[in-house]
Amino acid sequence: MENTIVELKFSLDTFYFLMSGVLVMWMAAGFAMLEAGLVRAKNTTEILTKNVALFSIACTMFLLVGYNIMYVDNAEGGFVPSFGALIGTQASDANHSLESDFFFQVVFVATAMSIVSGAVAERMKLWAFLIFAVILTGFIYPIEGYWTWGAGFLSEMGFVDFAGSAIVHGAGAAAALAGVLFLGARKGKYGKNGEIYPIPGSNLPLATLGTLILWMGWFGFNGGSQLLISDAENATAVGKIFLNTNAAAACGAIAALVVCKVLWGKADLTMVLNGALAGLVTITAEPASPSPLLACLLGLLGGSLVVFSIVALDKAKIDDPVGAISVHGVCGALGIMLVPLSNSDATFVNQLIGLVCILGFVFITSSIVWAILKNTMGIRVTEEEELSGMDQHDCGIDAYPEFVSVRSN
Repeated sequence: MENTIVELKFSLDTFYFLMSGVLVMWMAAGFAMLEAGLVRAKNTTEILTKNVALFSIACTMFLLVGYNIMYVDNAEGGFVPSFGALIGTQASDANHSLESDFFFQVVFVATAMSIVSGAVAERMKLWAFLIFAVILTGFIYPIEGYWTWGAGFLSEMGFVDFAGSAIVHGAGAAAALAGVLFLGARKGKYGKNGEIYPIPGSNLPLATLGTLILWMGWFGFNGGSQLLISDAENATAVGKIFLNTNAAAACGAIAALVVCKVLWGKADLTMVLNGALAGLVTITAEPASPSPLLACLLGLLGGSLVVFSIVALDKAKIDDPVGAISVHGVCGALGIMLVPLSNSDATFVNQLIGLVCILGFVFITSSIVWAILKNTMGIRVTEEEELSGMDQHDCGIDAYPEFVSVRSN
């Protein structure tokens, strides 16, 4: 009887892990639709190609080396992981199958790389981006992931990041920021005297669909990070995580809506969408311990902050077409630093140290990779190619052929 119960728990937790991973995988569709909606029509096919390709690269690289670097045969409390290949063997006392653990972890890696995609959109060479994806998903992300979820030195120190506000979202934003700084702004985005010229997206219905897909997928992102559901305590925790995740997203959208109305007298849909995502990123650092009211407050703070952050980056001439650096980086940092409000195991000092280590490491290593790519194959398309559109330059096919009229020939 006891063995039967153990097997049932193992099966249930494995199934929950797999279904949570499926939800997070569906976030790839959300990122693709959001980014496709927020770029110009002439760059739509290319951004979709990037999203499918980066997901495929992330899955392959994490299988070949990334998972091993992050989780297999590493010393507890260490800084430098052991380097090996593939995913190792099943532990005898595991609560779920090794393969389900890999699947759940690999879709997180793809999420981090998807953040980079939107920030460098409309002017980066496709193949330079894909080479960077190989390095980030195979090596950079797994190393900082080992420090935390792989029982490395940040985990031992007491740093808390439940589902990845820094480990996933902050890391993606740090890599994106480095890329944007090396890349420069899109042509026509900023004037010589500090003017900022909006470049509207081509399809706001698509961007809205992408945001709602991401919102849905986040229940797997945060809920699955509880890891277990086969007993009353863990099942109750998962329910609370779902509640808090949803509350933060909703309040983030409301906050952005109100801030836009106060600042500009308009309901800016793109800001509202980013407000919902900002609330989600903020609560991701610790969705299990806050009360529902605190979750709402965290969402309000994230949704408000993201509006000011997007405006501030624009004024600094840091061109991020989709607001990814603000949503995932700035609000990821906010979520990390607010963890001690609800989790007594975390301290502000340890949270700050962990945040600086993760963002600093990813930013520096990404900068090195971007610099090498820039000085070898180049990372930016020509002005003529940017004008005619990435779809024609990289893919040879338009997403909306009957509407695209800008051509260099």
